[in-house]
Amino acid sequence: MERFSLRFVLMMVSIILTSSICQAQLSPTFYDQSCRNALSKIRSSVRTAIARERRMAASLIRMHFHDCFVHGCDASILLEGTSTIESERDALPNFKSVRGFEVIDKAKSEVEKVCPGIVSCADIIAVAARDASEYVGGPKWAVKVGRRDSTAAFKALANSGELPGFKDTLDQLSGLFSKKGLNTRDLVALSGAHTIGQSQCFLFRDRLYENSSDIDAGFASTRKRRCPTVGGDGNLAALDLVTPNSFDNNYYKNLMQKKGLLVTDQVLFGSGASTDGIVSEYSKNRSKFAADFATAMIKMGNIEPLTGSNGEIRKICSFVN
Repeated sequence: MERFSLRFVLMMVSIILTSSICQAQLSPTFYDQSCRNALSKIRSSVRTAIARERRMAASLIRMHFHDCFVHGCDASILLEGTSTIESERDALPNFKSVRGFEVIDKAKSEVEKVCPGIVSCADIIAVAARDASEYVGGPKWAVKVGRRDSTAAFKALANSGELPGFKDTLDQLSGLFSKKGLNTRDLVALSGAHTIGQSQCFLFRDRLYENSSDIDAGFASTRKRRCPTVGGDGNLAALDLVTPNSFDNNYYKNLMQKKGLLVTDQVLFGSGASTDGIVSEYSKNRSKFAADFATAMIKMGNIEPLTGSNGEIRKICSFVN
């Protein structure tokens, strides 16, 4: 019995040490020697894309989120469907919704020119999200890199509740984030990415027409012009009506005025929600929001990365080698 216990203890120590080594492999300086120009090449591609279309900043941040929440930050979301791969792009939360693939492809192409086979697509997504935030006035942070790319996609997981639903309650959102190692403050901070970007009519139609007490009547009336009761499912509306192209803290001010566009936005504030205090804090303190957003993005980027000899470094982001 004692011999068995000793073997068990040694096994657990080995697992803990292995996990620690994997996490240690993610570092802001990972490419300093192997591909010194990697981050600048990615940054250039991202800035060019957002200069062409401002909405792309939100899309790139959202892509990082949708990648990390399904089987970890492994670029599985980039894989196109083949005879052996069911693409996550076709999963309900992503279909005709996640965008920016061509920006990642362009960044990968530029990086491959200077150091082929070195920089993962998973890292490019993570760096692109940071660069997108910075370009539109949001926070910047030292991205930890060193991830490797998945050789599989996980469409079934993407469809099974790993990603938030547009009608989720606060408890459901908190539970989902907790499963990923993210706390309630991370949830509220990351939701602040909705200070930029747009949403499709079918995602917020019910909120406009349900005559609920948690939505400002004037706000609802304005949104109805682009989102009728029937048709126009793909019509877009800015998530932040006031400053839709600038990464600021107006999103939280909107929530306090019952002007959250999505159900999952407004559940963060009102009727004594447990997150009311955080929303109020961020509405008054843009710097605190920015700092917490950066911290939460770093934590999210650490969700189950592939490191060491796991996975691969894809030559083309949309296909396995």
